[in-house]
Amino acid sequence: MKYIEIHRNTLLLVVFLLLFSIFSHANAATLFLSPANGSYSVGQTFSVSVYVSSSDQAMNAVSVNISFPSNLLQVVSLSKTNSIITNWVQEPSFSNTSGTINLEGIVLNPGYQGNSGRIITITFKAKSAGTAEVVFTSSSVLANDGLGTNILTNMGKASYVIENPIETPVAPQAETPSKTIGTPHAPEIISSTHPDSNKWYQSTIAKFSWQIGPDIISDSVSIDKNPRTVPQTVFTPPIISKEISDLSEGVWYLHVQLRNSYGWGDVSHFRFQIDTTPPEPFNIQVDNNNDPTNPQPILKFKADDALSGIDHYEIKIGEMSTIKVSPEEMPNDSYKLPITPPGQYTVIIRALDKAGNYSVSVTNLNILPIESPIITDYPQRLEPGNPLIVKGTSNVCHHVTLFVQNERKEIITSDGECKDGHWTVILNQTLPNGVYSIWAKAIDFRGASSNPTNLKQIIVSPPVFIQIGNILIPYLSVIITLISLIVLMILIILYGRKKINDLKRAINREAIEAEEALYQSFDILRREVAKQVAKLDGKPGLSPKEKELNSELKDALNRAEAIIEKEIKDIRKQL
Repeated sequence: MKYIEIHRNTLLLVVFLLLFSIFSHANAATLFLSPANGSYSVGQTFSVSVYVSSSDQAMNAVSVNISFPSNLLQVVSLSKTNSIITNWVQEPSFSNTSGTINLEGIVLNPGYQGNSGRIITITFKAKSAGTAEVVFTSSSVLANDGLGTNILTNMGKASYVIENPIETPVAPQAETPSKTIGTPHAPEIISSTHPDSNKWYQSTIAKFSWQIGPDIISDSVSIDKNPRTVPQTVFTPPIISKEISDLSEGVWYLHVQLRNSYGWGDVSHFRFQIDTTPPEPFNIQVDNNNDPTNPQPILKFKADDALSGIDHYEIKIGEMSTIKVSPEEMPNDSYKLPITPPGQYTVIIRALDKAGNYSVSVTNLNILPIESPIITDYPQRLEPGNPLIVKGTSNVCHHVTLFVQNERKEIITSDGECKDGHWTVILNQTLPNGVYSIWAKAIDFRGASSNPTNLKQIIVSPPVFIQIGNILIPYLSVIITLISLIVLMILIILYGRKKINDLKRAINREAIEAEEALYQSFDILRREVAKQVAKLDGKPGLSPKEKELNSELKDALNRAEAIIEKEIKDIRKQL
């Protein structure tokens, strides 16, 4: 006890350092390259994979910046095959001028936790001899803790030795040295059909050419499968090209030797390779680990090619993009699919050999959906500027993806976590005025997803809007339109009444004029009749008939005057 008291401060410091090292280790992540070293020849290509290790804490985001010597190495391609990254914030890119590789990506919940999470695979080509150092610069690994904590504590590096190639006795183009001074050098042979001696070709017709000097008097040419044959078929005058048809499969050599006045010179041997047979037929097995909802089943297959060997496989799943996989990327002849949505797919795999021949195998893949979520709470009308909040329930999801589609069929997505059977999604942006359709999908911790929910419709508008179908119209516009129609109708009515009044006044004037004309005409008639009656009345000796006629004329005149007065009064009443 006395010893402990004396050294208490020292012990506390030791305990603190131990705890600090434990917690530091618990939050540590590492970026590294594999392989980290190797030796390659100039012109050779090789692949290097970028990995992340985060064994004690899940990570969900990574930013990688890599520097390489552009005078020694050249990036041929970047492959995302089998990457743990599910969403790319910045697509992998490279610059062979500045010698940099850059990318940023995220891993959906629950993130990644493990020792060797592949991010990308880089294919380099060795440009010149030297030691190429490939290092990480300004990189980060963020924890899946909701705070974006950078847990990157170590960045590995790689060193590759680039050497000049060493010629071997069986090189693509070899020479058989001559023994006589002054004899021709071995000619350079060029092939338009099989230009690269290291590659395999399907063509069984081979064409070759070479150049000769003015001193060449003959040449000797032959073809066989022996890399060191001295040709015996002599052509005089010399030829400068050769075409061979119906060649069989295998490795062939064209041999050319030139002769001048000093004798036969060195022999050139040009190697070319032919493979016309496709790989052997193969079968595909689907292993979903007895779980029909498994979003990443394993495809097991293996093709064999006896001559040139399998170069790569092309995997086509339904209408998805073709996946290119090399045999080296398939441990145990198995390939784990990337996360695939539920559905029925036709899987087509092409096995291609190094000459481009291929065989095809087909199988069916059926991935069942998990249980769909239920939308329980959403606003049927949302004022502009307010966030869209949708709630629901789900018993199987890890998170829910909400889909929002406008009238132009543009879709916005946003994620929300599930907790205790309930989920809430808050859209990460506000919506302008319009009519929107919304639906949701549930996604579990494996990445398996559900079918979409039924569509719901929401309206984003201020209160002064009404809806006709999928069209939003402001109330103010409707009111203005109605008022305009009413004013137009009033103007039409007033205009009509004016026209009617003008017509009445015109008719009234005509009636008055007609009345005055009738009175004048009738007055003239009446005076004339009265004058004639007076003549009859003053005339002595009228017979009884004439007296009766005179009396009837007076009565008719009086009756006509009364009728005309009555009709004129009726016309005035109507006006």
